[in-house]
Amino acid sequence: MIPARRRGYGAGMAQEESTSTVLVAGGANLLIAMAKLAAGLASGSSAMLSEAAHSFGDTMNQVFLMAALRKSRKPADPQHPFGYGMERYFWSLLAAVAIFVLGAGFSAYQGVEALVSASGSEGSPTWSFVVLGVSFLFEGTSFVKGLVQLHGNAATAGTRPLRFLRGEADPALRAVIWEDGAALIGLVLAAGGLGLDVVMGGRTFDGVASLAIAVLLVGVAYGLGRQNQQYLIGKAASPQLQADIAALIGEAEGVDSVMELMTMRLSPEEVLVAARVDLADHLTPEQIERAADEIDDLIKQRFPEVRHLFLDPTPDRDEDDAAEVPG
Repeated sequence: MIPARRRGYGAGMAQEESTSTVLVAGGANLLIAMAKLAAGLASGSSAMLSEAAHSFGDTMNQVFLMAALRKSRKPADPQHPFGYGMERYFWSLLAAVAIFVLGAGFSAYQGVEALVSASGSEGSPTWSFVVLGVSFLFEGTSFVKGLVQLHGNAATAGTRPLRFLRGEADPALRAVIWEDGAALIGLVLAAGGLGLDVVMGGRTFDGVASLAIAVLLVGVAYGLGRQNQQYLIGKAASPQLQADIAALIGEAEGVDSVMELMTMRLSPEEVLVAARVDLADHLTPEQIERAADEIDDLIKQRFPEVRHLFLDPTPDRDEDDAAEVPG
């Protein structure tokens, strides 16, 4: 195995944009959570209290995401030779767990409590509607900022935004978009439940809205958790990136073929590549080493996200076996 030369790297523009996006989302969620809590206590609305728990949970998630962005910047060391990029997936997984436990759990409790209670709301829902409207404005602003970053990052990666979000997007950006999107839907559900109860009386629709918010948050938590789990257990780079890298190595001087290519994404900006290649038979050990360095330079110039490249020069056994057969 011939290790390619390693190069230093910085946090990257995408990570700085993610930090800004998380800060905007965290500040908006904290203000919204306090307003929702006050309106929920004043009106006795289960949906408003569920939305308050949702926003407080989102605020805690922003703390997790900031920790992820900060810890992932630590340079590589002997105990972690490939760096700390996967910290972002770990802390984003914790954020998904927080959404499930805090948001979905409390919303489900409030929904059940509202459905089994025979009494109506304790106060006027007027302020609840005002808070929901203002919250929609703030959440929408944060959501739009996330979408702008998503479109910019996807354009830089040369792919479509939805595919980029599902695949190689920064986990902090992915969490903000999922959370803000869910928050906007939750606000609509809460407003719908409150409005129907104002028209019909009772707390039935308020409770149904709380349960619907709980189901929504369970879906968001599962989606985020599943995506981060895939990267924590060693998800490969995109098929297109793998194909491009294999093609470039195969075209390099002295390489007869690429027999096997394995990749692992260490962070949104970092990819590890290990390739088993069949080199030309006439190459000397010095020429093999020189060819490995040239391939390393070529790959890292073309694909800056490839931080670590390992080449294993292995002869093609099928060709060797065929050469040994008489005739």
